Amino acid sequence: MTLTVILQAAAGGSNMLTTIVPMVLIMVVFYFFMIRPQVKKAKDHKKLVAELGKGDKVITTAGIHGKIVDLNETTFLIEVESGAKIRFDKSAVSLDATKAVVATKA
Repeated sequence: MTLTVILQAAAGGSNMLTTIVPMVLIMVVFYFFMIRPQVKKAKDHKKLVAELGKGDKVITTAGIHGKIVDLNETTFLIEVESGAKIRFDKSAVSLDATKAVVATKA
């Protein structure tokens, strides 16, 4: 449909500016409502993972609750309530439960 509008504008000799401006506005709106929030969310998650350390309670994307007992460059070793230890990739952490509990008590 957009191609049809462009071709009609070029063939009809009408102003190309009236055709291009709406497309540019759509791209700007798309950027501010779709791309920018995703970039901000990714940046916040990266900051969250970088601030985690031993003893922090976390919730993984799989819904597993546990406490960090060891960490490497790319992974965490998480201990769950039963005493089992599971190694997860750092990107699998979705929430720092230690800070979430403190925030709800305040």
